[in-house]
Amino acid sequence: MQRTQQNPTAAIALMLLATAFIAGTMMMAKLLGSDTLGPALHPLQISHGRFIFALVTIATAAAILRPKFIKPNLPIHVGRSVFGWMGVTAMFAAVAFIPLSDATAISFLNPVFGMLLAIPFLGERVGKWRWLAAAMALTGALILLRPGAGTFQLPALLALAAAALLGMELIFIKKLADREPPFQILLINNAIGCAIASVAVIAVFATPTSAQWVALAALGVMMASAQACFVNAMARAEASFVTPFSYVTLIFAALYDLAVFDVVPDAISWLGAAIILAGAALLAARERAAKVS
Repeated sequence: MQRTQQNPTAAIALMLLATAFIAGTMMMAKLLGSDTLGPALHPLQISHGRFIFALVTIATAAAILRPKFIKPNLPIHVGRSVFGWMGVTAMFAAVAFIPLSDATAISFLNPVFGMLLAIPFLGERVGKWRWLAAAMALTGALILLRPGAGTFQLPALLALAAAALLGMELIFIKKLADREPPFQILLINNAIGCAIASVAVIAVFATPTSAQWVALAALGVMMASAQACFVNAMARAEASFVTPFSYVTLIFAALYDLAVFDVVPDAISWLGAAIILAGAALLAARERAAKVS
């Protein structure tokens, strides 16, 4: 198989575009989960819209580009899609009630949970620096949970649960990454996720307003676009080089929060986010060092 020509500048541009799209999906979920565009939609319905419109976008691209497919490992695909659907739905439920910047920062715990879950599920060994990175990121998450009077914010706990579920999804992605083409993985994931979401939404479905239909379509198209940009960025540069640029998602989330919802991150948000990003950066650095050695 021919390797895509390396182009670090294009990889950075594609990753930054992906971050803008990812933050945009969170913004759309927040709009749909509040009464901004009409009666608030249930997170299950928002998740359903995300999968169905993303599937349409990716299937259309597949019909035009006609990529080559191989025999898929369906049990792994199903596992990945189940955890991905649960994680996305939980995150959409959380983002309706907490700032986009907080939810986005907590989402950066995905690789940390993925690292921790790789110990029992993939048999990986974790050194002291990786444990330190995990501890730092989890400390930042604890700050964002804003404990007070013996309680935590339920929406923030939902975001934390979403990060854990998406971390489990990473385990399945690792199993698939070296076996199947990226386009095939995206298409099958969105097809299975759409089937699951279509069943789950039946009990809570409400007819969206015209504005909500537009937002649901935008959410799905932006998610598919973010996935396409991410995959192409990874193909054009080393993962250890391009992955840190994904942290710009937090900046876009803060800008969207300010522009659309007139929300300014407070000191606690910036502190928790900074600690999480520092832990994630340390984890990325140790992953790079491990590959070099």
